[in-house]
Amino acid sequence: MVQRRHLLAAAALAPVAAPLSDARAQFTRPLRLIIPVGVAGVTDVVGRILAEGMQGQLGQPIIPENVVGAGSTVGAAAFHRAANDGQTIFIGTNNHPVMRAVYPNFPLDPVTDFVPVAGIGRQPFVLAVHPDVPANDLPSLIAWLRAQGERANYGSANPGATNHLAGELFKQLSATQFTIVPYRTAAAAVQDLLAGRMNFSIDSPTLMMPLIREGRLKPIAVTSAEASALAPGLPPIASALPGYDLTAWQVLFTRPGGPEEARRAVQAAALAAVADPAVKARLLAANVETWPDPSAAAAARHVAAEVARWAPIVARISPG
Repeated sequence: MVQRRHLLAAAALAPVAAPLSDARAQFTRPLRLIIPVGVAGVTDVVGRILAEGMQGQLGQPIIPENVVGAGSTVGAAAFHRAANDGQTIFIGTNNHPVMRAVYPNFPLDPVTDFVPVAGIGRQPFVLAVHPDVPANDLPSLIAWLRAQGERANYGSANPGATNHLAGELFKQLSATQFTIVPYRTAAAAVQDLLAGRMNFSIDSPTLMMPLIREGRLKPIAVTSAEASALAPGLPPIASALPGYDLTAWQVLFTRPGGPEEARRAVQAAALAAVADPAVKARLLAANVETWPDPSAAAAARHVAAEVARWAPIVARISPG
């Protein structure tokens, strides 16, 4: 009976954990990974680590390609223009669920036009200010922002990006009126923050923590509902603004209607990569944790829940 249970369990896992030879047989040329955000942002870093972790099982190189602009919609459109042969894959992040909310004329649906195959990484963001801002904690920052009004400014990537959502939620819950300034990439926004042209921003520990450790930015809080080991010693924003909770994430997608065998091979390679201790260590070094449940089903539930949560919040935002 015990042996039979083991055989049944192995059979249940077989469609996901495709044999290495089967996975390699699906692809005859390098795969293309579309990353819809700029180079050096957290999703770019995660995508490149993932690509290297997957390609051994797939038997082909995976070539990352940054296709940037308009809250991931430029990259998403390029993903859908590619041949639907399983050779092009897409990594999405928090701006993925709100593409239609921010850009109502965008023709692709974040749920029905994308098939999640695996949850890859996640992390809280860090709120930091330029050292000249006269605030050292959340209460003093909120008081300063209320006094400054629209004169205070916040550096963000383009509308719908994760740090844009983080800023919008902070503005709403804190009842402040600071000006959100969009940049093409998060890295460009942080460069202006370092130069003092921006007062504060909320972005990934991948970008923020090295600058904080160097004393070039002043840390205030993390965006997760609880304190995080990725940003030790920082309180959650929710300690001053109850209900604030934002965690950045990355999900790997294929297209609906593509070859099922190719999808299964990509899924198996992605799940193997995020389970690989070497890949986990590289992600953790970039201040990214893997998901407790990286399965396609969990990723699909998460994306649908993010659409339901964020779309109403950002529906009023115009891309300008």
